[in-house]
Amino acid sequence: MKVLEFKNVSKVFCDQKEIVKVLDNVNFQVEEGEIVAIVGPSGAGKSTILNLISKLIEPSEGQIFVEGNIGYMFQRDCLFEWKSIYKNILLGLEIQKKKKTKEEMKESLIRIDRMLKEYGLNDFKNHYPHQLSGGMRQRVALIRTLAVNPTILLLDEPFAALDYQTKLKVSEDIYQIIQKEKKTTIIVTHDVSEAISLADKIIVLSNRPAKVKGIFSINIDALTPLKKRQTKEFQEYFETIWSVIQDE
Repeated sequence: MKVLEFKNVSKVFCDQKEIVKVLDNVNFQVEEGEIVAIVGPSGAGKSTILNLISKLIEPSEGQIFVEGNIGYMFQRDCLFEWKSIYKNILLGLEIQKKKKTKEEMKESLIRIDRMLKEYGLNDFKNHYPHQLSGGMRQRVALIRTLAVNPTILLLDEPFAALDYQTKLKVSEDIYQIIQKEKKTTIIVTHDVSEAISLADKIIVLSNRPAKVKGIFSINIDALTPLKKRQTKEFQEYFETIWSVIQDE
């Protein structure tokens, strides 16, 4: 089932000095349960697409269809250092509290407790963010985003602040969580290898104003992102997608 579609979407930003067209006639769709990565040159408008999906901004032209609600995890974990891990995770629920029934709130709290136990954070729920590693903080940020049970999960450069070794480990963790929670996910990344290892489909953008240069289905018979990186198919996908990005 289709849960997201961009139809002839363009976006123009205006200020007192200039008019900048960031997206130009962008078209794509996302099916339920897919992990989709958006890659392209720096400044091509990848994060703008996430902001349009989440309705933080509106398109200048075209239509955007979104099924259900959105969970948005930003590049930095944005954890409040003076709140415990558990209270950080509750933030999204507290914002939505007025919109939820008592039964819905109860179900959300049960879901949070389950995720804390399943994803190795239950023993740390009364700790504070500075007491956790970078990878654990990212897991906390993801659980906080999932706590509101979004239909579509948006991840904006979720591993950019991590060193390479930690990035590989955390991407494995995040991938497993997304798979277990069965979330339709859209990831923005500059890292083509990261995109291939995580995504079912990759959307390649051109330079600004961005158009869709290509959409690639990723079919690698491996269970984890790390194992995907070790396959022959991985290198073939990398060379193909990289050549499209470089052909500007």
